[in-house]
Amino acid sequence: MVETMEQKQKSVATDETDKIHYSGWKAMPFVIGNETFEKLGTIGTLANLLVYLTTVFNMKSITATNLVNIFHGTTNFATLLGAFLCDTYFGRYKTLVFATISSVLGLLALALTAAIPKMHPCGSEKSSTCPSPNAGQMAFLLSGFGLLVIGGAGIRPCNLAFGADQFDPNTESGRMGTTSFFNWYYFTYTFAVMMSLSVIVYVQSDVSWAWGLAIPAFLMFVSLLLFFTGSRIFVKVKPEGSPLTSLLRVVVASIKKRKLKLHSPSQPWLSLFRYIPYSSINSKLPRTNQFRFLDKAAIITTKDQINQDGSAVNPWGLSSIQQVEEVKCVMRIIPIWASGMVYNVALIQQQTYVVFQALQFDRQLGNTSFKIPAASYAIFTMIGLTVWIPFYDRVLVPWLRKLTGKEGGITLLQKMGIGMVLAILTMIVSGIVEGNRRTLALAKPVGFDPRRGAISSKPGLWLVPQLTLVGISEAFTIIGLVEFYYKQFPENMRSIGGSFTFLGFAGSSYLSSFLISIVHQTTGGGDGNGGWLAQDLNRAKLDYFYYLVAALEGLNLGYFIMCARWYKYKGSEDSDLAVDNEEVNSEKVAV
Repeated sequence: MVETMEQKQKSVATDETDKIHYSGWKAMPFVIGNETFEKLGTIGTLANLLVYLTTVFNMKSITATNLVNIFHGTTNFATLLGAFLCDTYFGRYKTLVFATISSVLGLLALALTAAIPKMHPCGSEKSSTCPSPNAGQMAFLLSGFGLLVIGGAGIRPCNLAFGADQFDPNTESGRMGTTSFFNWYYFTYTFAVMMSLSVIVYVQSDVSWAWGLAIPAFLMFVSLLLFFTGSRIFVKVKPEGSPLTSLLRVVVASIKKRKLKLHSPSQPWLSLFRYIPYSSINSKLPRTNQFRFLDKAAIITTKDQINQDGSAVNPWGLSSIQQVEEVKCVMRIIPIWASGMVYNVALIQQQTYVVFQALQFDRQLGNTSFKIPAASYAIFTMIGLTVWIPFYDRVLVPWLRKLTGKEGGITLLQKMGIGMVLAILTMIVSGIVEGNRRTLALAKPVGFDPRRGAISSKPGLWLVPQLTLVGISEAFTIIGLVEFYYKQFPENMRSIGGSFTFLGFAGSSYLSSFLISIVHQTTGGGDGNGGWLAQDLNRAKLDYFYYLVAALEGLNLGYFIMCARWYKYKGSEDSDLAVDNEEVNSEKVAV
């Protein structure tokens, strides 16, 4: 009877697959085009946002930095909600349409704050004295940020998965196409960042803020048009419900059965529920010894009832060992995720305070009159990233593979640890460079900024070493984290795993903002003109702050090493699991 049911289900699954007409590479001009213009639009605006807020909106450096950190944090945190709504209700296509429209409106709102004089406090962008933004101007600015938060919450967790949906996962060509799509995705990301940090930032800084913000809004609108153009050939996967519900059921069931004992001699009728539905896409997981209190959710009692197909009548009162192990996978990841969040604090400083550093460096390019825009220096991070990745993949990994015998050369956790060491080195180099810049600015200034003070004679290219280092660090830790989440989350939770990357960015943005506020207040900078993080970096001690972040990263590295030693990769057996003498049933019960 079981075989008959399995054969019937396979036949139904095959019929459903045959009904789907995968467009594959035919859809890629629309998908990748949409991705490229979307990134050009958002990155083109956000890359230079600090300069815009401190010049046109006349915000203090501390206020602007905290606002940008909170904005980035909220956008990244909202991706979890976006992934949940996408998986449960709307599906990826509808979510992307709604989110892209919201992003277009958000970028348009920001462009209007620059184009309409009454929308920003400085009537002239070149004005050296202007009031603080009033309530109406701040409300309109924040409404634009709010629309961008909604857009990012839908686009970031869905865009990669939607592109992969266009390829047939049941064919070799489809799987190869998916791999190629990921490569093209990261290529377009790099291309968009470089274009944004060069062309668009130049227009914003040296031509016009109105045009510089209008161009990204227009590019985002083009992205929306491309997406609508390809609508007829897109594969639109219907939502099947959020896997978060399954996690919650395990927690609820374990709480309900918290007083029960595993393998109790006085209650020998108690056994563990080992049901796995045939339709499950998740790989079968062995029972592990960590977080054993969750195993109680799988204890079958006399009150629990089982359906004819083997599933639990009340899934909120009884969970399978498979479901319990999936929850354990997530719980093991959380300490690693927390370490990654602290690691990102070092990266954030290279995206925020390095811009303020650049403003007080000599940015003149050689003997020409051209000055490199302050925000454009971040392009060296992308250069370091893009140069290192092929070298690592084609040269270093094969050598490490021969040395260690491991498929990836080194483990994912080892890869992340190397990036964390480089982050510490980045902050130390940043502190040394900033100390030298300040010394020369006070001794041999080459100019004066009415907002910030003396300009150092030290060339801005001295920022390249720290930016290149942080790019290589990202190649190890950030890419390692993305791969780690993809492989260690259960298969049906990979969209949630994708949002964990952005949740880490969110937490680090909030943590960085908190750290900046604490340091600013405790070092005597309450009035905005003193302390380690004074607006005029020549009066500040930014190098001390960098050394503080390096120390924090050192503590985080120690914490990460402890977590890495404790961590068990998904699917690995516990050597000390002597408590479970039952043989794990490898057969799947047909639904």
